[in-house]
Amino acid sequence: MSDQTFKISPIGKIEQTNYGFQLRVYEPYRKALNGLGDFGHVVVLWWSHMLDNTEGRQMLECKKPYRTAPEKLGIFATRSNARPNPIAMTVVSILGVDQKEGTVQIPWIDAAPDTPIVDLKPYHPSGDRVKDVAIPNWCSHWPKWLEDSGSFDWDSEMNC
Repeated sequence: MSDQTFKISPIGKIEQTNYGFQLRVYEPYRKALNGLGDFGHVVVLWWSHMLDNTEGRQMLECKKPYRTAPEKLGIFATRSNARPNPIAMTVVSILGVDQKEGTVQIPWIDAAPDTPIVDLKPYHPSGDRVKDVAIPNWCSHWPKWLEDSGSFDWDSEMNC
C-alpha cells in the first residue's frame, strides 16, 4: 500500500473579499453545493500548496511549535501545514451559499487567497463533535469552542 499514489484535483479555491472570504467552487462541481446552505458550518479540506515541497513533506517532527509544548512534537500531533501530504482542514461558519455563482461566503479561514480546495463537508455534531476529549496539559488552556478562537491570543502561543 505504501507505493500507491492518488490523484487529487482541486474543486475550487479560496478568495478574499471586501467582507471576509469566500470559497469559490469551480463550475463542474457547483451542483454539489445544493443543500449546503442549510448548515451553519462547513469543513474545508484544502491543499497547503505553499508548503508542498520536499522539505515540508519530509518534516516528521518540529521543535516546540507552541510556547507551552514539549521540546519536540511529531507532526501528527500538530496542526502544522507541513506534512507528508499537505492536506489542511478548517471548520468555518457559512454566511451564505450561491450555487449559481459557486460561492460559499465565510467570515475567515486560516488559508491564503488562491489556496486550492480539495473537498467540502457539512459540519454535523453527530459525526464531528466529541463529548469526552483528551487534551495534553500544554494546550489545555486553548479555547474549547471554535467561536471563542477568534478572540484568543494565538500569537502568544506560537513559536514561529
